[in-house]
Formats: sequence, structure tokens, C-alpha cells
Amino acid sequence: METLKDFLLEKGYSKVKLKFTKTNHFEIKASINGIKGRFILDTGASNSCVGFEAIERFNLKVKDSEIKAVGAGASDMLTQISNSNKLKIGKWKKNRVALILFNLIHVNNGLINHDADPVDGIIGADILKKGKAVIDYQKKYLYLKL
Repeated sequence: METLKDFLLEKGYSKVKLKFTKTNHFEIKASINGIKGRFILDTGASNSCVGFEAIERFNLKVKDSEIKAVGAGASDMLTQISNSNKLKIGKWKKNRVALILFNLIHVNNGLINHDADPVDGIIGADILKKGKAVIDYQKKYLYLKL
């Protein structure tokens, strides 16, 4: 019997290891504009996001946004948007990626309060859809179509 891994690799997917955190999230390593960071994988987040404090670190060109962010116990948060970013997760790459920027302090404080490390942002459903993502929860791998 063929395994999920073998099937997906044959179909042109790449696999990326996920880390299961103390807060029951999956954490993933990715790079934005060539700079490595740590992100929560969140299938319920409609957009991928980074914190305001990451603007310089990831060399983001930002502009104000009319969108108000909602999630993780906060609502009506001011946002900015950064278009045309290069995102790399394992071997998978995508150019012209839009990222939403907002204050991630409430997210990182929650992680820190549960003895987990803070993150640079969130990889959301927008990226997972573009990558035709498959998540193997049992083996802790994310598969993205190359």
C-alpha cells in the first residue's frame, strides 16, 4: 500500500516538517524576501500576516489598508498591506504574495504565557490554497505542490 507521503511526492509535492507547539498549534519555518522566520500555520486565518515589528526585518513595502483584522480574541485592529513579496516554504516558492500587517502582540503574549516561543506571523488559508496544501496531522508534515 502506497503511503500519503509517497503518493504526494510522486504528484510533485514537496514536504515541510511541522513543529507541534505547547499551545496546540503547528509552527512552520518560512522565508519572506529571503529572510527566515517562524510562523503559525493557521487554516482558519483567511490571510497570511506578519506583525508591524517585522516591516524592516522582512524588507516590506507597506501601505495603509481599509481592512480591519479580527481574530484570536481581538477585533477591529488596524492593518497595513504589503504586496509583491517573495515567500518560500521548504522548496515551494511564490512571488507577488500579499501579506497583511497588524499588531501581533496579543498572539505572541498568548504564546509566551503558555511557555511557547513568539512567532513572526501566520501562514493562512490564502497561501495554503495557492500551494494546494495537504496537512498530515499524524506525521506532522505540510505538503505543497511545486
